[in-house]
Amino acid sequence: MPLHKTMNSNDSMIQDIACLQDLECFASKLAEHLPQSALVTLEGDLGAGKTTFVKAVANAVGIDPSTVTSPTFNLITIHESQDIMLRFIHADMYRLTDPDELIETGWDSALTAPPEYRCWTFVEWPQRIAPALPAERLCITFEVTGESSRRLYLHALGSKYQSVETNISNFIKPPRP
Repeated sequence: MPLHKTMNSNDSMIQDIACLQDLECFASKLAEHLPQSALVTLEGDLGAGKTTFVKAVANAVGIDPSTVTSPTFNLITIHESQDIMLRFIHADMYRLTDPDELIETGWDSALTAPPEYRCWTFVEWPQRIAPALPAERLCITFEVTGESSRRLYLHALGSKYQSVETNISNFIKPPRP
């Protein structure tokens, strides 16, 4: 798998993705290492692959990826799987102009899962609600580098996400010659 990992000056992980299969492998590995309760922010231009990535993570945990669509119009979509005891939230904040608008979206109640459940939240366009985001989170920025290739910049904010970065970086192999 032609994945490549490097570290920049602030210890963020940089992940090169050559094709959709690589993105799916990376999403699967991320799903193995997310904590019980996780918030992952996804930044990047329109069409950078944010929703495709969320579909890949959903698929990795057994949620039908065809049910995961861009929630641009309803802002927040909740997928619950009783089988794997997971509340999987996909939020798209593109249309918000102020974090105070979150009150009307049901944001707080969406993030409240039954105690025995894992609760994973993926937020597209997080910069629109930055003041309302928790201090601890995993930030992923998508950069388009080709028709099907991407560069992902991962930055762990908080100790529980540092282990995610470490575990994923141990998985990634340098590019093949």
